[in-house]
Amino acid sequence: MIDAKDLFKSYGPVKALCGVSFHIAEGEIVGLLGPNGAGKTTVIKILTGFLQPDSGSVQIGGLDVLTHTREVQAQLGYLPENAPLYPELSVQAYLKMIADLRQIAPDEQLAGLSEAIYATGLQEHLTRPIAQLSKGFRQRVGLAQAILHKPKLLILDEPTLGLDPTQIVEVRRLIRRLAEQSTILFSTHILSEVEALCDRVIILMNGEIRADAHLSELAATPDAVLVLADDPAGVDRVLRQLPGVKGVITMRTMDGFPAYRVLGQPSNGPDLCPAIYDLARQHNWPLRELRRDVRTLETVFNELATAA
Repeated sequence: MIDAKDLFKSYGPVKALCGVSFHIAEGEIVGLLGPNGAGKTTVIKILTGFLQPDSGSVQIGGLDVLTHTREVQAQLGYLPENAPLYPELSVQAYLKMIADLRQIAPDEQLAGLSEAIYATGLQEHLTRPIAQLSKGFRQRVGLAQAILHKPKLLILDEPTLGLDPTQIVEVRRLIRRLAEQSTILFSTHILSEVEALCDRVIILMNGEIRADAHLSELAATPDAVLVLADDPAGVDRVLRQLPGVKGVITMRTMDGFPAYRVLGQPSNGPDLCPAIYDLARQHNWPLRELRRDVRTLETVFNELATAA
């Protein structure tokens, strides 16, 4: 659905993008994650045809964005960070105007409007001026205009920005429903958004892609965690002798039980848990817990930020 290659973009002396490349297949829901100023909005503006890169290319649905801008824009839905709403219009008047601008056939407009209105929960607010709506409902109006023409690709820039916790949950639910019929790319700097909605994340920092992987791949580590009921002597020494172990960190659980983080090889290392379990049985260690360690997205993000 999206094929971006070697995108460069500068604003005067500021380099916003430095060789950004990625591919998004049809049906995926992908989070574009990064701190403020990382280049997320610049990427989105290039994808949607509102901004030209200094160099590089983008294809959406097999069409080049630079040479087939109108055709590309016709098949995508876009919610910018600040939704382009007309506060003096009622919700239904605004959405009817968008349907006309989208050139939806008159005999198809009623069905399309009804579907978008019910999908976003706006049916009780159709006659209200947009200016009188809360931030959450204005965001819903923005989403409704983005999905009105049933786009194959939906691009959302900070879709939950400024919403309260209840509204954030509602928008997340809506995005999950929309993912059943559209490919979705949304940008955010909120880690929980990606963990709640995405299987895959692209992490952008200082205009460069620092990670592009499924969340399960980012979370996986070669390390194992062992928790015992008491503290036999020499556990860490025995663990260090295992093949593939590069170190052992001793610690305590919140309940006060002795625990050991067994550090594996950084890449393509074996799962240490079976060998540790065999050691526990051999030495009669009072085993309480044995698991492969998992990194959170926050940990991954901080590691990348530190490396940057």
